[in-house]
Amino acid sequence: MKKIRTLGILILGVSFLFSCTEEIPKRPNILFIMADDHAYQAISAYDNTLIETPNIDRIANDGMLFTNACVTNSICAPSRAVILTGKHSHLNGKIDNNFPFDTTQMTFPQLLQANGYQTAMFGKLHFGNNPKGFDEFKILPGQGRYYNPEFITKKEGKKTITGYVTDLITDMTINWLKTEREEDKPFFMAYLHKAPHREWLPAERHYTDFIKRKFKEPETLFDDYSGRGSAAHEAEMNLLKHMNWAGDSKIYPDVMDQLGIPQTAGWDKGAFAREVGAMNEEQRAAWDAVYGPMNEQFIKDYPNMSQQDKMKWRYQRYMQDYLGSIASVDEGVGKVLDYLEESGLAENTIVIYTSDQGFYLGEHGWFDKRFIYNESFKTPLLVKWPGVIKAGSRNTQMVQNLDFAQTILAAAGVEAPADMQGENLIPLFRGETENFRDAVYYHYYEYPAVHMVKRHYGIVTEDFKLVHFYYDVDEWELYDRKNDPQELRNVYNDPEYVEVVKRLKADLSDLRIKYKDSEELDQHFIDKYKEKGLISRGGE
Repeated sequence: MKKIRTLGILILGVSFLFSCTEEIPKRPNILFIMADDHAYQAISAYDNTLIETPNIDRIANDGMLFTNACVTNSICAPSRAVILTGKHSHLNGKIDNNFPFDTTQMTFPQLLQANGYQTAMFGKLHFGNNPKGFDEFKILPGQGRYYNPEFITKKEGKKTITGYVTDLITDMTINWLKTEREEDKPFFMAYLHKAPHREWLPAERHYTDFIKRKFKEPETLFDDYSGRGSAAHEAEMNLLKHMNWAGDSKIYPDVMDQLGIPQTAGWDKGAFAREVGAMNEEQRAAWDAVYGPMNEQFIKDYPNMSQQDKMKWRYQRYMQDYLGSIASVDEGVGKVLDYLEESGLAENTIVIYTSDQGFYLGEHGWFDKRFIYNESFKTPLLVKWPGVIKAGSRNTQMVQNLDFAQTILAAAGVEAPADMQGENLIPLFRGETENFRDAVYYHYYEYPAVHMVKRHYGIVTEDFKLVHFYYDVDEWELYDRKNDPQELRNVYNDPEYVEVVKRLKADLSDLRIKYKDSEELDQHFIDKYKEKGLISRGGE
């Protein structure tokens, strides 16, 4: 009788175990989509003044749009290192595009892979030829090309593929989901676009249309930087003065010679040769059919153009190619989202769309990024997670790319290493906003170098931004983000803000300690920079 009772208890126990197992939700799939230099101003979920992005918007419509998402260091490779490691640049070692990435650093894809996730990466990593933690990858070497790009692959070595880079990356992603995904495993997919990174070459189907469009100029296109310190005055990011004529504006090198236009930078004509020169005969003929007439008209107009005319012309040329590049990204995102829905994967897949930083689209007369100022510092972040995130929700908290690793690991049920520095965003996904951080820390290092943006660090809250520029200066700036959203007036020395400065300086000091940054580390990286001979204005 005792044995029968024991057996009965055992059977009930096993039955209970199985019933509990059935109720445990499946670990979610994770699709991480990142474009390069995709400004939030060029996503219609944020602002449809410049372009409509209906497919990227689908993620916000079905999920959450973050209005205060930002980066820790606004430059490509360091941003990606922060995302992968969940640690600030000074700890992961990738402070700029020149310093190598420390491959001994643990990355969140390695942890996902070790905990049963099937992992893949397609597109632009920017650094490293053998990303750890991926079952499959096909990545561009360095920046990669827009047309007929070379890929570094895990299984086939290096290979050049004919086509347009955005479309190729999309096709690789969908093909992996269709043919290589193991149905009994959750997946992590890094779907990483080169576009819209410089030199902004759209696909043929888009440049034929976008080159005819005219875009609204930003209010600050002719900003004179009055009311700000030396950093804004000395930066070399002006559309007229510092953008390449051939590589960026697509003026043919022989037309530059004909008109007596010198190269803006040493790689100006070289960038044109690298990008446009990679086209095959058919692609080049289609390109010349559109950009040839533009060059012919420019030859006629240029001698009579004032400096203001040239600035306006360069802004339009910039927007035509930059936004034309984004059109293909949006289409690709739509195709991947469609496949997730058609295959039934969408209901258990977290979809994240972001960029490695923000970008200037003519605001303050600039292109590029690097600054803690808003257009560079702020990055798009849209997240969809059925059953967790309420459709159409918005969040204003100060979230950072530092948080992605922590959040993805938490969603996958994987414990994050103790040295990761980010926050888990899942409570925010659920609308639980209490006790979340009220300030973020930023630090930019690459100076003196291309674009000449001075080294600086700072603290940013929803209301204020306090910045310290250092190395060859010792200047402070304070911006009232609510009353001066364009950041035109440095109020650091304004008597009305004395208490704000005092409080934020104390908070900044605390953040430096919290994230293990210091003046000693600042000097360490300056010394290393000099030792490596990296003080240069050359290169991209």
